[in-house]
Amino acid sequence: MSLIKTLPPEVVNLIAAGEVIDSLAAVVRELIENALDAQATRITIALFPEIWRVTVTDNGQGMALSDLRNCAKPHTTSKIKHLDDLGKITSLGFRGEALHSLTQVADLSISSRCATEDNNMGWFLHYNAQGEPQSQKPISIAPGSIITVDNLFGKMPVRRQGLPNISSQLKGVQTIIENMALCHPNITCKVLQNERIWLNLSPGKTAQHILPQLLKRIHFNDLQFVEQEVENFPNSKIELLLGLPDRCHRGKADWVKVGINGRIVRSLVLEQTILTAFSRTLPKDRFPVCFIHLQICPSQIDWNRHPAKVEIYLNSLDLWQDKISQIIEKGLILSPHNLSVMAQNERVSKLLKVSEAKGNYQVNSQVSDESGLIELKAVGQVNHTYIVAEHSNGLWLIEQHIAHERVLYENLQDKWELEQIKTPIILTKLSSEQVEQLEKIGLEIDRFGEQNWAIRTVPKLLAKREDCQAALLELSLGGDLQTAQVALACRSAIRNGTEMNLSAMQDLVNKWKNTRNPHTCPHGRPIYLSLEESSLALFFRRHRVIGKSHGI
Repeated sequence: MSLIKTLPPEVVNLIAAGEVIDSLAAVVRELIENALDAQATRITIALFPEIWRVTVTDNGQGMALSDLRNCAKPHTTSKIKHLDDLGKITSLGFRGEALHSLTQVADLSISSRCATEDNNMGWFLHYNAQGEPQSQKPISIAPGSIITVDNLFGKMPVRRQGLPNISSQLKGVQTIIENMALCHPNITCKVLQNERIWLNLSPGKTAQHILPQLLKRIHFNDLQFVEQEVENFPNSKIELLLGLPDRCHRGKADWVKVGINGRIVRSLVLEQTILTAFSRTLPKDRFPVCFIHLQICPSQIDWNRHPAKVEIYLNSLDLWQDKISQIIEKGLILSPHNLSVMAQNERVSKLLKVSEAKGNYQVNSQVSDESGLIELKAVGQVNHTYIVAEHSNGLWLIEQHIAHERVLYENLQDKWELEQIKTPIILTKLSSEQVEQLEKIGLEIDRFGEQNWAIRTVPKLLAKREDCQAALLELSLGGDLQTAQVALACRSAIRNGTEMNLSAMQDLVNKWKNTRNPHTCPHGRPIYLSLEESSLALFFRRHRVIGKSHGI
């Protein structure tokens, strides 16, 4: 007797549906993607988790009656038509599985009106488990669609019982919506839970306008947005949204996100590239806030790897790693574009511009030096600790020790130099682990007697220091080469309390502002405090006088 038999169609459909629709979040994901593909700009999501119902309303193109009759049948889609289309996918959905899968695991009904048809009438259809219309009737509706999924997993009670609790599922829904909003900042999105507003996201030009709505402790000014075209890749660009490391960071890597062509994806390689780019800019055990959005030619991507389309094959992965590292470095430099504080306070900006036009109050735009970085002029020192640096829109207080530490650390990264010394330095009672550590960072070390060790090469920064022996003992206590470089930079940097003349201060400021990560020291401490002209005008209430004198 044959043991291998063909499964009944209803079993096959249920198995396939379980791969696509496995939670409330999956329902929301699929319906949002359909709305975005229909060019919707407003999406409303109504959740009734206790009764397993989801309704998604959009103002997209809608569907004609003929499309409504076919849209829930298996493998029906308007996104692709031929095999070759799999290599040029520009839509979020393309498999034609989502709506049919919903008919397998829930009750599905759709109300829709096609925006391109002249009549003012839409249609309501309810579908059976085969995805065929069970009933239909004309209705009065605005252009767009209303899709209702009811009694989710009612046909699969074991699946429903095995799902996480409602709170966990809603967290999954929230993540889906947050990811959608970052990738599509122009969308207005409202989420209701049991008819009460849960999320209400306003649209913006970029993800920089969206993230502060999602993370309430992060403000617009804490973020930096950069975008650039990608050479040799037509119609490709990278968008970067990063939290400035001296202003915001997280206790876990939950806001290190990668988006590709409008969808957040999982890419351990690209996520690790982001984390590496922020190395030694954040405090210990803290992680960056960073969103990278790659807009790439569809031929470079294979989406057909995972039912939820969150895992992909990406061609030229090494190239994209390099591009991501470069744009993060670009986003961290101290350029006037990155530090345009005047644009962050529109009211003060307008007041000062009016005053400037009247000739009574001079306001300069940010000035850059020859390298394109903000121009800073050292004008003094406070408590032999802080350098006061003036620029065209205010002044900064720069802590001299950690600014110098950042300079030295990056120099050591770029050129780790060891120097042969005439008289070896003797260290006693080193453990085998300490000896191994000194060898690991490149030092030449030999046994010199029973419990003594002779160090014959030392880092160049230490060669002429009186505390070289103590520094070597510190370096022997563990960590990789990077840790050793941080310790060496910290020990060798100018101490707070050291008096500096203007020339030395200016030299340090110039070197510091040219570093790759000038916002924080290698331990993650902020290096400078900004006092911008707009903030000073607000504090001293000069804008009120300006406004009154100019009729504002």
